[in-house]
Amino acid sequence: MSATKMYLLSVHMVEGQEPPSEETMQTMYADVDRFNKKLQADGAWVFAGGLLPADIATVVRTQPDGRVVTTDGPFAETKEHLGGFWVVRAADLDAALELAAAGSKACQGPVEVRPFQDDTAEL
Repeated sequence: MSATKMYLLSVHMVEGQEPPSEETMQTMYADVDRFNKKLQADGAWVFAGGLLPADIATVVRTQPDGRVVTTDGPFAETKEHLGGFWVVRAADLDAALELAAAGSKACQGPVEVRPFQDDTAEL
């Protein structure tokens, strides 16, 4: 791939939503694994990962006086949380959107696409 940019493809989960059946979860895992392998084979793969539930997160904040305060739980009080992500290389936004569509199909959930601020894809 030449002159690529990096994009974050983030998978969002909705708190309180009925979890998929075990059979559906196994299908999703297999589909995501195939999607990951395709990203790798096509040279678009940079990094990916699934996250544990947001309610086990810890937020770290530095106060104006320099003290560091940690709190349990997610940063945002919301029902939607980041559930996993891919960092990919793509020629442009349209190519990243195509990858996100395949990722959304694989994980059976919405995928948000955001470009990195830095235009280079040197990772």
